[in-house]
Amino acid sequence: MTLCNSLVCSPQGCSAKGIPQARMLEWAAIFFSRGSSQSRDPTHILLFFLCFSYTLCLPVMQMLLYSLQAQLINMGVIPTLVKLLGIHCQNAALTEMCLVAFGNLAELESSKEQFASTNIAEELVKLFKKQIEHDKREMVFEVLAPLAENDAIKLQLVESGLVECLLEIVQQKVDSDKEEDIAELKTASDLMVLLLLGDESMQKLFEGGKGNVFQRVLSWIPSNNHQLQLAGALAIANFARNDGNCIHMVDNGIVETLMDLLDRHVEDGNVTVQHAALSALRNLAIPVVNKAKMLSAGVTEAVLKFLKSEMPPVQFKLLGTLRMLIDAQAEAAEQLGKNVKLVERLVEWCEAKDHAGVMGESNRLLSALIRHSKSKDVIKTIVQSGGIKHLVTMATSEHVIMQNEALVALALIAALELGTAEKDLESAQLVQILHRLLADERSAPEIKYNSMVLICALMGSESLHKEVQDLAFLDVVSKLRSHENKSVAQQASLTEQRLAVES
Repeated sequence: MTLCNSLVCSPQGCSAKGIPQARMLEWAAIFFSRGSSQSRDPTHILLFFLCFSYTLCLPVMQMLLYSLQAQLINMGVIPTLVKLLGIHCQNAALTEMCLVAFGNLAELESSKEQFASTNIAEELVKLFKKQIEHDKREMVFEVLAPLAENDAIKLQLVESGLVECLLEIVQQKVDSDKEEDIAELKTASDLMVLLLLGDESMQKLFEGGKGNVFQRVLSWIPSNNHQLQLAGALAIANFARNDGNCIHMVDNGIVETLMDLLDRHVEDGNVTVQHAALSALRNLAIPVVNKAKMLSAGVTEAVLKFLKSEMPPVQFKLLGTLRMLIDAQAEAAEQLGKNVKLVERLVEWCEAKDHAGVMGESNRLLSALIRHSKSKDVIKTIVQSGGIKHLVTMATSEHVIMQNEALVALALIAALELGTAEKDLESAQLVQILHRLLADERSAPEIKYNSMVLICALMGSESLHKEVQDLAFLDVVSKLRSHENKSVAQQASLTEQRLAVES
């Protein structure tokens, strides 16, 4: 948090997070008028300045703020503050002062471990339950959100009953059209999703798919409220980070629920909801046993409706979902690989240099269509759509997994449809790239191995064979016979023999 984002300035003075300067001065009066040794304790003085500095637009205060925060943490003020909150929870002024301090300290990563060692979760949830006014609950929310980024605190908040509070707020505010109620609904549902990002907290709330929290969140998806649709889909995506959860949810109809949601957002739909629903489907498609079930349910067709989307986040999740679905599913991979509109769109997205994620996923899906289908028709479709050059470029990726996927796909192309792809492979300078990969000591063993397999497959083309001879591959390959990786060394011997015979 930066000071400029936390201050609200008006003719009446500056305030921290909307707390009037008069209230801050009231805190000061209470704090220093007690006449006790406590009010002169260095820790408490620093605490006061941490809060009070937010009322002043002074550069000096801004410069001091971060050093004060670090100093307070080093002095162990957090446990003291938490204890203070518990003892004086009936004192509104001191409670608000503690909340401001917590909010500022919680932004520092170094504070999270210290917070986790206290009963801050329990105290905040108790305080939250007592609040009736919107602005008071908002103050607690602003402390909960940064704290909930820590996995240990996520679990503590769940165990302290925060989720039940959040579900109650959602139920109370869902039908309201008041601006502050809409904002509170969003805050509560967003925080709910954040709590599910922790593995332990997520599993505790899932309860084998039979828990009240899971069922309540599930009911958000068919609602007419976009915020709840979004939060519900994101919650399912988080629950789907565990294979067992994924299998249970697919067996119990979650796929149909998500497809119904997507269908409501095809034409001029809410992009964030589209993205969230696709994220959930992608995660659900990871377990092997779910793939065929999801394909039978028509997920591919539902996802392809968003092929015309111009929104990179939606494109990225669409690509990832399709790639997960066709993994080891030959029939589905062939069906998609012969879909000219899809392949042409993939080739277009392979050039989306402004969106690295979309570009990378497009290349990976293009490769996956070939690797999982092993279909001549798929290869022909990709060649005719201009996809070969992108697979060759993919072989030079900085990511080994992408390099390897490209090389395997190119080897299948060379083995099944070399004549069809010959000109494109030549113009993409595949042979020169393979020479560089083999000569580069930094290339991973699997990259060297698959590069040599591909070289052997290319020998069936007269023009590519000539390029191999001209680049003196024999010298590079012979050096790899002594490679520390046995598979690489063996393939080097086989490749050397092949090159010698063909020379």
